Formats: sequence, C-alpha cells, structure tokens
Amino acid sequence: MKKKILTTILLSLIIGISVYFYTYQDHRDIDTETADYVVTVSGLEKDFTSNDSLAYIKYQDKTIELTAQVTTIDTANRGIVLGEKIFATFKDSLPKEIVAGKTLKIKGRFLGYDELLQEFKIDQSSIVR
Repeated sequence: MKKKILTTILLSLIIGISVYFYTYQDHRDIDTETADYVVTVSGLEKDFTSNDSLAYIKYQDKTIELTAQVTTIDTANRGIVLGEKIFATFKDSLPKEIVAGKTLKIKGRFLGYDELLQEFKIDQSSIVR
C-alpha cells in the first residue's frame, strides 16, 4: 500500500515539474535569430495567392526578413506599413530612422494574413543593418 502511494506521489511530482518547465520556457528573441526566409512583398503575395494553406504552413510563426518601402507610420500601435501590404509592429517604440518613403530591411515573426485589411502581419520587428 505504501509503495503504491509513494509511486503515485513520485509520478505526480514528475508530471507537475514537466508541465511547469514546458509552460514557463524562455521566450523567443527574434533579434538574435537568423531569418528562416528572405522574401519580398510580391513573393508573399504570390505564395498566398497560389496556395494559402501551404503558405501558412511555410511561413506561420517563422522569422522572415524583407526589404520594402515604408508607406505608413502608425505611432499609436508602434507599427509601420511596408509596400502597402505588410503591417509590422515593433516590441518597444518605433526606431527614429523610420521615415515614410524610405526603404527599410526588417526582420520579424510572421503572424499571418488579415483578409479584412488585406495585409500581412509581422510582429517583434527590428531593422536589419
């Protein structure tokens, strides 16, 4: 009887510790990651137009790098629109070198495609120098 109780307690403890470490693992640091894909705005559009299911599998939650012209600046949401199709948000505040009309190379985590606004969403963006 004592052996069963001890085994149950030990097994519960192991499961609890495993769940804790799985739940509270370190967050990704996109700035230090290398880009999984280097893409263009037209390349993303082409991939999603031809087969959006495969494109989601390919890009979802991956680090991408792209170069495009800044078309809109949204200081309230710490974001910018690139090439009129990519909405990229930054972690903290917008870098000072962002100016409308300037071409930037950014890296960030691809979130998906917003069909309502017809924009691709990227977060945790940073400027690649």
